[in-house]
Amino acid sequence: MIPTTRFDFASRPHRRAVTVWGAFVATMTIVGGLLLVSDPAPAPRLGTSRPALDLNLDSRPLGTILDTATPVKRDQWVEIIIHGSGSQHGTAESLAREAQSRGLKGLGYHFVIGNGNGLGDGDLHVGYRWNEQLPGAHVAGPDAQWHNLHSIAICLVGNGETAEFTPRQMQRLVNLVRGLQEELNIGIERILLDSALTGSPSPGRHFPEQRFRDQLRLNG
Repeated sequence: MIPTTRFDFASRPHRRAVTVWGAFVATMTIVGGLLLVSDPAPAPRLGTSRPALDLNLDSRPLGTILDTATPVKRDQWVEIIIHGSGSQHGTAESLAREAQSRGLKGLGYHFVIGNGNGLGDGDLHVGYRWNEQLPGAHVAGPDAQWHNLHSIAICLVGNGETAEFTPRQMQRLVNLVRGLQEELNIGIERILLDSALTGSPSPGRHFPEQRFRDQLRLNG
């Protein structure tokens, strides 16, 4: 059980699956092209004093994420957007390679939470965009530039269209979001799902949105 952390400092089914995955791939291809034109962040820099890192937060405090190479831009971040990676296996590195294959400059998310298939279950990757306080490249469509500039992107490794995210992932997500809310004064109404904002299938129909929001209110 993960302790609550607060900031103190068959054929027919087969055809259906193919259809779902085909739609997902097509959506991601379009999204990738749209994101390319709205990725103002430079490529990751090497040799920074505080590089992007993976945290097992059972042994390190959540407040570590505030120890960024560039001071946290508290007036810039006004919302948080939750995504799913669309695949059951993944690491920050594999997601970054996928993003670069679509023409982006690096991992488009600020944070990635693992499911044990690649990145550890519940482990948190702090990306270079958060470390250097750079815009994300995770939203496409109307107002994409504004959302990428002002929203913090959190990606859960997994395909929420086909399976649930792990309990450790969800608890870590609640802890991270609540901590960011407290630190940056972000209201619960500004905690958004990518699907609600852009119509994409991310984070997926198995994402327990109501339970997630209830936990945020309870922890508040």
